[in-house]
Amino acid sequence: MFRTGPRNLITDVAGLRVGNAADARLKSGVTTVLCDEPAVGGVQILGGAPGTRETDLLEPHNSIEAVHAVVLSGGSAFGLDAASGVQAALREKGIGVDVGGFRVPIVPAAILFDLRNGGDKDWGRYPPYRDLGYEAAQTAAIDFPLGTIGAGAGALSSGLKGGLGSASTVLDSGVTIGALAAANPTGSVTIARTRYFWAAPFEIGDEFGGLGYPSPMPDDARRILLKYRDKRVGGNEEPGGNTTIAVIATDAVLTKAAAKRLAISAHDGFVRAIWPVHTPADGDLVFALATGKSGIELTADAAVDFFAAAGATMARAISRGVHAATPAEGDLFPVWSSR
Repeated sequence: MFRTGPRNLITDVAGLRVGNAADARLKSGVTTVLCDEPAVGGVQILGGAPGTRETDLLEPHNSIEAVHAVVLSGGSAFGLDAASGVQAALREKGIGVDVGGFRVPIVPAAILFDLRNGGDKDWGRYPPYRDLGYEAAQTAAIDFPLGTIGAGAGALSSGLKGGLGSASTVLDSGVTIGALAAANPTGSVTIARTRYFWAAPFEIGDEFGGLGYPSPMPDDARRILLKYRDKRVGGNEEPGGNTTIAVIATDAVLTKAAAKRLAISAHDGFVRAIWPVHTPADGDLVFALATGKSGIELTADAAVDFFAAAGATMARAISRGVHAATPAEGDLFPVWSSR
C-alpha cells in the first residue's frame, strides 16, 4: 500500500531542497532542485523537441557520477541561461567538482516553451533567466508552493493552465520516491473537457480533487485537444511549442545505470497523466536523482514496486500541478478550479 510522505513533495526525499523564482509580467519562471550533497543522476528524453544542458554527462557510460542541482525553466532555449544563475549561486558557496583547483558545479537543465502564453517577452538584449535561476537557488527550501510558480508560472496544457506539481510516495521498504513536474504538455491532463484527471487511479486521498473517473466515460474521451489550435492563441501546433519536464528522486542507493532506469520508469507517469504524450512537439524529459540517504539498496523483488511507484508518483505530480494553477491577468486559458 503506497502512502505519501509528510509533505507530499519531492523534498520528502532526504537531501533535497527546491527553489522557485518567477516574473508575473513575463509569465515565466525557473525551478531548481538543489542537492545537499552530490546525488547520483540520470536522464531520459522521450519528447521529439527537447531543450537541454549537460544531459550527456548523465549517461551511465560517462565519467561524472553525481550532480549538485538540476534546473527546470520556462523560456524555451533562452531559459537554458537559468542553469548559469544556479551555477553561480553554488560556486559562491564553494560547491562543485574540484577540477585542477577550480570548483565546477554540475547543473543539468531542461526548458519548456512558454513564450506564446500572453506574457511580455520584450526583455531587451539579454533574457532574464540567469537572474531568475540565481534567485531560485537562493530561495531553495524543503517547503514550496505548487501551481503557478517557478517553471510552471507560464505553463499551459490543452485547454487549461498548466503548472508546477509535486508528490511523494513512501514504500513498505522504507524508501521514499518524490516527483516534481512542470506540466506544459501538448496533450490534456483531463479527460476531454471534464474536470476528471487521466491519472485518477493513482491519486492518494483527494490530492487533485478526489473525483475518480467519470461514469459513463465521455464519448469524446479520446479526442486530441491541441492547445495551439485554440483561436485564443492562434496558429497551429508546432514543434517545440510545448513540453513537460520533470525530476524523479529517491533516497535509495542507486548506481548511475539504475538512476537511468528510474528516469525511464517515471515516463510511465507521463503516459498515465497526459493524452497524447511524447509527441514530436513536446520535449518531454525526466531527470533522476538518488541521494542514497536511506542507505537502502533495492532487492530484485523490491525493484518492481519501486519502479512502479516512480510512474505513479510522477502521474500524481503532473496532475497536482494543473490542479493547483491559479488565475492571473492576461491568461489565455482558464484554470482547473474554474472548470
